[in-house]
Amino acid sequence: MKIKFLGATKNVTGSKFLLRADGKNILIDCGLFQERELKNRNWEKFPISPSEIDYIILTHAHLDHSGYLPKIVKDGFKGKILCTQPTAEITKIALIDSAKLQVEDAEKKKKRHQKEGKKGPYPEIPLYTPEDANDVFEFFEPVRYNEEIEISDKIKIIFYNSGHILGSSVIKIITENKEIVFSGDLGRKRNPILPPPDIIRNADILILESTYGDRQHEEREIAERKFEDLINQTVKNGGNIVIPTFAIERAQEILYYLKKLLSEDRIPHLLTFLDSPMAIEVTEVFRKYMTYLDGEAEKMIENKISPFDFPLLHFARSVEESKMINHIKGSVIIMAGSGMCTGGRIKHHLISNIEREESLILFVGYQAKGTLGREILEKQEVRILGKYYKVKARIEIIDGFSSHADKNELFEFIGNLKKPPQKLFLVHGEEGIIEKFANEIKSAYKIPNIFIPDYLSEFEI
Repeated sequence: MKIKFLGATKNVTGSKFLLRADGKNILIDCGLFQERELKNRNWEKFPISPSEIDYIILTHAHLDHSGYLPKIVKDGFKGKILCTQPTAEITKIALIDSAKLQVEDAEKKKKRHQKEGKKGPYPEIPLYTPEDANDVFEFFEPVRYNEEIEISDKIKIIFYNSGHILGSSVIKIITENKEIVFSGDLGRKRNPILPPPDIIRNADILILESTYGDRQHEEREIAERKFEDLINQTVKNGGNIVIPTFAIERAQEILYYLKKLLSEDRIPHLLTFLDSPMAIEVTEVFRKYMTYLDGEAEKMIENKISPFDFPLLHFARSVEESKMINHIKGSVIIMAGSGMCTGGRIKHHLISNIEREESLILFVGYQAKGTLGREILEKQEVRILGKYYKVKARIEIIDGFSSHADKNELFEFIGNLKKPPQKLFLVHGEEGIIEKFANEIKSAYKIPNIFIPDYLSEFEI
């Protein structure tokens, strides 16, 4: 039995792990590389013929875990894609949106390169189209949490709730003599709209995410007060609050917090725009699967109150509506995708606000190395849609709203095991962070083998 690491190795995107067991090829996650310096990998020949893959197991719908599906289907995959029902529905929305952006970005890149007389580091053609994305959907086979799925005489799979986003999962693969656990992305213990991750007791082999393996998140109460203060200060300064927003889970959680602050009269009642067709569609999926929600949101639902609606909230569905936002006088709240500013409508709002000292650019999620979001956090000048802009707006980040487990919560996930795993593989983390995390795990737990795999490395398990 072997595992090959095809992504999320010493970086945080492109999650793909190929497990070979009992004559089956099982791909756990099928994500896009999103860092600028790694995007070319999306166009490289896949290390195994897609037609030879029997199953794809999706932990959740974020594009760094699901966004390569149209390409792999286009290249010959004919197996089954197993995931929860909410994951299937949200992934369909995410893939169509991604495909449209692929087409738009390729066309813009082609025109820009023709004008500049040069070629880019990866092709001026889309990785896939909306038609390719549609071709994926027939292969989905939804499953339920905590049910054994038998895919051969010697292999069973169980999906557990990971608490990261709606429908997200920890995957356990049970063979004759091993229990192999893929954490996917782990969520927080105290999420106001989702239940905490399930406790896993047994894992001989553990593949664990390490995104925040170097830090502890601020408490949610502190994050909430910081959110309140930043909004009030920006309104006082006469600026806009621009929030690059992940369409899946983060958008819904920010809507929840805005509703709470407004209902308690802690912030002014501002026009608020959710300027992301994808986030709007995903919010509808949240409404459909209210039974998957937990915590404070569940209490609202019991009182027949939607956690995601409030006065002056406007869903900007069309491009025309999006463009009109930047002509409004006075302060507004603008939530737009993408969360790391790698594409989508957020770039136009950044152009309108990043050189305004009175405006606020507020990050509420992880900004991967090599993304525009990370550059805005670290640089005084950034390139947006081919032009350079001075970073004059106030730049802030609130990590207390993160849907990723922090270092302590990752340690707790390991500590919940009855005995340490025989082998631990650390993935989905930047190199410096992951190495520091590995050293701290060595000090805390008696795990005989801890690995930080390289891209395309393979291990016998």
